[in-house]
Amino acid sequence: MSLADDAVEARAQGWRTLAALHARIEDRLQRELERDHELSVSEYTVLDVLARQDGFHLRMTQLATAVVLSQSATTRLVARLEERGLLSRYLCATDRRGIYTEVTPAGQQLLAAARPTHDSALAAALADAGELPELAPLVGALGSLTFAAK
Repeated sequence: MSLADDAVEARAQGWRTLAALHARIEDRLQRELERDHELSVSEYTVLDVLARQDGFHLRMTQLATAVVLSQSATTRLVARLEERGLLSRYLCATDRRGIYTEVTPAGQQLLAAARPTHDSALAAALADAGELPELAPLVGALGSLTFAAK
């Protein structure tokens, strides 16, 4: 195996490790959010992203980017949440082509109830993954990340 092949394999192994950690975390979050709040991880993420915005709203295209879903998947997800009374959509007053998505008071209430479940499930999933030798370095790296406040 050449040096270039070694680098390719190292990247591939890194990606497989990251994917394994992501799958473990998402599985734990999904089970607990669904069980306790009848929310999927994607639904929780949409509510959370919107709730962190000034005015609790974003354009649909911005939301799709923020939650890393296609435009069509985001539209379907927002429609489901809108049917449940957790989100609403409306036209932008200054650009009639723009559609905003906003968290309703019911959505804010459900998010507030679900956030502790999400946070504890995330912490537990990371703690469990940190016990596995193949995932521990990545979990440690995540713990050392800091993000600038907006």
